[in-house]
Amino acid sequence: MYLTPDEEKLYDGEMGWAYQVAMRILVKLGDLYGADRLIPVGSAHISGVSYKTIGDAAIDFLNELVKGDGRVRASSTMNPSSFDPDHVMEMGIPDEVKEKQSLIIKLYEMMGIKPVLTCTPYYIERPKAGSHLAWAESSAVIYANSILGAWTNREGGPSALASALIGKTPNHGIHKAENRQPTVEVKVEAELGDMAEYGALGIYMGRILGEDIPLFSGLQDPEEDELKQLGAALASSGMTPIFHYNQRGKTVKELERVKVEQRDIEKTMEELSASMDRPDLVFIGCPHCSLKELETVARMVKGRKVRDDVKLWVCTSRYIRSKAEKYVGMIEASGGRVICDTCAVVTWLRDMGVESLMTNSAKTAYYAPTLNRVEASLAPLRKCIEAACRG
Repeated sequence: MYLTPDEEKLYDGEMGWAYQVAMRILVKLGDLYGADRLIPVGSAHISGVSYKTIGDAAIDFLNELVKGDGRVRASSTMNPSSFDPDHVMEMGIPDEVKEKQSLIIKLYEMMGIKPVLTCTPYYIERPKAGSHLAWAESSAVIYANSILGAWTNREGGPSALASALIGKTPNHGIHKAENRQPTVEVKVEAELGDMAEYGALGIYMGRILGEDIPLFSGLQDPEEDELKQLGAALASSGMTPIFHYNQRGKTVKELERVKVEQRDIEKTMEELSASMDRPDLVFIGCPHCSLKELETVARMVKGRKVRDDVKLWVCTSRYIRSKAEKYVGMIEASGGRVICDTCAVVTWLRDMGVESLMTNSAKTAYYAPTLNRVEASLAPLRKCIEAACRG
């Protein structure tokens, strides 16, 4: 991979250890994937923030980067952490965990990374179509590529951090137009009436497609929040970083075609739904809720009360929460909680006494049984609210 003279200086350590480590990560990846050069990125989004998922070893590495005068050269944001500091007592977070999580965030901040602590950074600053990014959160990557028209590979936490420090990323994969084209048409004959069903479609097709890039045909005027659920689920059970979509009736003759019927969606919903009389937790907001989603939840719970034996969590970013005071008030008046800076997947649910959850997020229903060791049930939003509330 070609390096400019300035990039060679970084690689040789002339600008310090932190930049040398970052450059060597990028060069290794570039060589591995056949990149010809590094290209500038408009922003980076860093995963590996929750102490639950990265542990103590990552703290030592981040500390060394800070000591090595590492400062990001691209506008950079970070993923959710392991708890909401406004609900730390309710979440039962031990002091030691609280201190270590706070240290992780502080170290990232010292490198110039904005502590937005959300998986939906595009709600805070929407990237321009055609802009190159280095994003690590899989649901944000597929959203950026598929819905916003930005260009980013599915980075890992270390490579996204390296790109943030250097301000560049290897020119390979989805950064090249020829690698963004659909390779299979998915003809959707099922009627999708809820975000949970869009998520079920994503899980079903992710298992089939692997790294193939789908063109979904037959979707009926999907909204961005529905496509968000589709992409997040597709990236959970598969590895594709982008999908395409068009409206009902359009087909592309030269592509291999896969058909999705109503029974495929129903079967996937069933597979993602454990039997439970009543969940301990009803969880909305994976990926983090948009302003419109908060409004929808608020309207549904208005005038009702959350059951005494059920927790209702609605997760979003602090940015969106700050623009939704009216809706936050309605949700919390019902007994629900609008949680920021974290999500159910990256915190310790069982330590809070949660053994079962219901959610409208296929991504959460897919991951929670293994990552959180809790039973999960995927259901439409209205059914989730019915399970959470009385009256």
